[in-house]
Amino acid sequence: MDAEQRFRIPLAKEGLPFILALVGLTVVLCLIGWKIPAAFAGAAVLFVLYFFRDPERKPPRIAEAVLSAADGRVTAIEESEHPAFPEGRARRISVFLSLFSVHINRSPITAQVEDIEYRPGAFLSATRDESAEKNERNRIQLRNGSLRIIVDQIAGVIARRIVCSCKVGDMVAQGQRIGLIRFGSRTDVYVPLNAEVRVKKGMKVRGGETVLAILPAPRE
Repeated sequence: MDAEQRFRIPLAKEGLPFILALVGLTVVLCLIGWKIPAAFAGAAVLFVLYFFRDPERKPPRIAEAVLSAADGRVTAIEESEHPAFPEGRARRISVFLSLFSVHINRSPITAQVEDIEYRPGAFLSATRDESAEKNERNRIQLRNGSLRIIVDQIAGVIARRIVCSCKVGDMVAQGQRIGLIRFGSRTDVYVPLNAEVRVKKGMKVRGGETVLAILPAPRE
């Protein structure tokens, strides 16, 4: 573990504006003697601290593994149309993040960021199937040789801000942070149809640690 990791505060920097604003509000309310509103503001500070937590994760050393891009619960495992994959088809694994999930998004594989496509949209419940097509979305396309993996960051009812911390051309390591979605959302990972899915609908997963699928070994 290097010095940066050893002394790193396990908190997403994107949460600092919210935390500082609420701390300031709590202090002001205390100074003017508004105890009950100050108590609610203080509770909000604790919740936001909890929401923006950013723990370290240790990716498993499994060859050809595709890891979950987010914490949450698997809500769908479906074959889907996708032009970036052979014959235009892929397997979509959807993970729903509740308000209480860690909201950091992580790279499922070690790869180069080939493309990033942001699309504005609606804010339907992220548990609904149509949210993948209608909601605000940021699509991150990762490539390692001939292999492509797609990560979709999808906003939900409460989420109003998708954060992407990588850019086209970046090399990202498996499990590396690539963004977050504020306050409830969904993350889809698209894998080739010949990948062996290792999760089931309803399972809880951890970003950067849980294996979603195993890719077939490359042919020699």
